[in-house]
Amino acid sequence: VARHAGASHCTVRMTVTHRLVLDICDDGPDHTPWRPGVGLTSMRERTADLGGTWSAAPRPGGGHVHAELPLILTG
Repeated sequence: VARHAGASHCTVRMTVTHRLVLDICDDGPDHTPWRPGVGLTSMRERTADLGGTWSAAPRPGGGHVHAELPLILTG
């Protein structure tokens, strides 16, 4: 966010149940369409490799990245 979004604030929310859910929201400009580069592409690929889902897009007032990953419990 600090490097690419042009944002001054970022919120990270993490929820853990049977999945790990991450929501990252920033207050960067929302008027520019996102062009997936190495960072967005590698986040999507890493999430898929772990069996999760991922999305990222501008939203009113900034940007939003959402990822859900399965949890593997051992013990």
